[in-house]
Amino acid sequence: MNAHKKPVNIVDVTYAQTKASVNTDALGMREMQQRVFAKRDAQHLLVKAPPASGKSRALMFVGLDKLYNQGREKVIVAVPERSIGASFASTNLTKFGFFADWEIKPEHNLCDAGSSAGKVDAFIKFLEGPDATLVCTHATLRFAFEKLAPDAFDGTVLAIDEFHHVSADTESSRLGALLRDVMSGSDVHIVAMTGSYFRGDSVPVLTAEDEAKFTPVTFNYYDQLNGYEHLRSLGIGHHFYQGRYTDAIGEVLDLDKKTIVHIPSVNSGESTKDKLEEVGRIIDVIGHVESTDPDTGIISVRRQDTGTIMRVADLVDDTDQKKRGDTLHFLSHTASKDRDAVDIIIALGMAKEGFDWPFAEHALTVGYRASLTEVIQIIGRVTRDSPGKSHAQFTNLIAEPDATQGEVKVSVNNMLKAITASLLMEQVLAQNFTFKTKKFEADDSKTPGELKIKGFKEPSTDRVKQIVETDLNDLKATILQDDTFARAAAGSVDAETTNQVLIPKIIREKYPDLSEAQVEEVRQQVVVDSVIKNGEVREVGDKRFIKMAEKFVNIDELHINLIDSVNPFQRAFEVMSKSVTPSVLRIIQDSIAATRIEFSEEEAVALWPKIQNWVKVNGGRRPDPRAEDPTEKRYAYALLFLQRLKQQRIAQMKAAEAGEN
Repeated sequence: MNAHKKPVNIVDVTYAQTKASVNTDALGMREMQQRVFAKRDAQHLLVKAPPASGKSRALMFVGLDKLYNQGREKVIVAVPERSIGASFASTNLTKFGFFADWEIKPEHNLCDAGSSAGKVDAFIKFLEGPDATLVCTHATLRFAFEKLAPDAFDGTVLAIDEFHHVSADTESSRLGALLRDVMSGSDVHIVAMTGSYFRGDSVPVLTAEDEAKFTPVTFNYYDQLNGYEHLRSLGIGHHFYQGRYTDAIGEVLDLDKKTIVHIPSVNSGESTKDKLEEVGRIIDVIGHVESTDPDTGIISVRRQDTGTIMRVADLVDDTDQKKRGDTLHFLSHTASKDRDAVDIIIALGMAKEGFDWPFAEHALTVGYRASLTEVIQIIGRVTRDSPGKSHAQFTNLIAEPDATQGEVKVSVNNMLKAITASLLMEQVLAQNFTFKTKKFEADDSKTPGELKIKGFKEPSTDRVKQIVETDLNDLKATILQDDTFARAAAGSVDAETTNQVLIPKIIREKYPDLSEAQVEEVRQQVVVDSVIKNGEVREVGDKRFIKMAEKFVNIDELHINLIDSVNPFQRAFEVMSKSVTPSVLRIIQDSIAATRIEFSEEEAVALWPKIQNWVKVNGGRRPDPRAEDPTEKRYAYALLFLQRLKQQRIAQMKAAEAGEN
């Protein structure tokens, strides 16, 4: 069973281990908590910080200050699921230097078992009583909202954990609509916390008007991971399989690593539709079941190769709720502190956000995940700092397209989107650069984290600055999730069209209020930020070189036109082409080719000068749609599109002239 294969990593990031993000100050606060506490006077706080950065304790510090120093009377914490409530249990803060302790009385912990009606009654009783702190689920808060007038929350602090569950879409998120009612109908203070950098993927968490009311505090993944003591590197990769995933999972399941396996949803194409049988097959890959602990539900499995015992937690089987509850209790209270308590956790919808198993080294996820929020949450399960853990790994096990099946197009899109999403993760997880205009040849200040680029347009308005500073990852996510972008990621659209036609089109759709000059400023920021991958800089003599599209380029020669000549996501196709067989690659290329005739007029017109140049270079020969070269094929399809367009225009003109006569 040691014959596992190393996944093909798109992302390999190494960090400096500065310990800055885990060391505490005189008040017992980590770096992120200090940033949040500095903004404690804001009425509405929006905290964006990675898993394990200490958001729950940051809330305790702010909540206690609002109770003791800002005249607030109550702090209510709402979490998406009951198991996360433990993160906000009573905590001794004074022994580390803070002025008060965080205390939750048992009757005000509404994340235990019990009916929703009873919890709402307890919630209302708490509001009317003398005690100051309470923890409940999002569901309890939603039901309480429906029974109370907005002004019942006067004098309160409302802390909402995993805030990406709240949505601006009132159909899918009743909590979002009720929250807005309370914000407008009371003097409530809000602390919103999220470990995701993507505000709800396709639907934003807040409307632009509501978000403007919040003071943001951002602590990014690079800040967090670069400041760890033990974890030094992170890899994000893929492994492709044909047939059933249960027959291939042994190739990437490394039994020497503490692993969380997320099996696919029963509604997905990767699922066999029998989740319990899937768990059984995964356990068979590990070895032979020796026993199951009646108190914890932990399964002891003897490895096939070494004969040692592996401790496996099954969170998929929900036929016995008590047994699963016992297992969850064991994982949160014992396994989170004892490295030897469990080795592998198998889950379906659980063990993602708010799940604390610091020893986890490998997240093995089966099937494409459409939600970038879900991907970042799963990665967050393995990026906690822990002694003995120097590397964390996320592996996505994805089905290869099969020409004999009808879902070829879906499979191709899933592969492309999974890989391009990993490229976005790379940019989230790596150091951020600030880009400036290079105004003259000798203009080369070597400010750390700053790059100067000839011809670069810096943000000229507050609106563009706001998008660049707080929205860039969201915008990239929108671009990646656009169906037309899969073709660009696969290299079937040339770099200039990708950068100068497709990306600005998506920007205009997302931000219709922007002028064309503002669209261009945002476009340049997206392209530059995407092309200059993880910003690796090397010095050779007195010259500096930056890594761009797998090559090192002299920083003195950086020009926006040079950057625009690189497809920021073509590496996705390069990685995939090395990872699959030639026959599968042909299936992918054919599937993409079938969509190439779909042009917008803007895209085809932008290609016309390139087609003219191609014809000239090739001795007057027109591009052939049956050519092997993908660029020639694309030019041929564009030419066909333009010819049809011209014919339609001539026909329309003739019809108009006939009508006038």
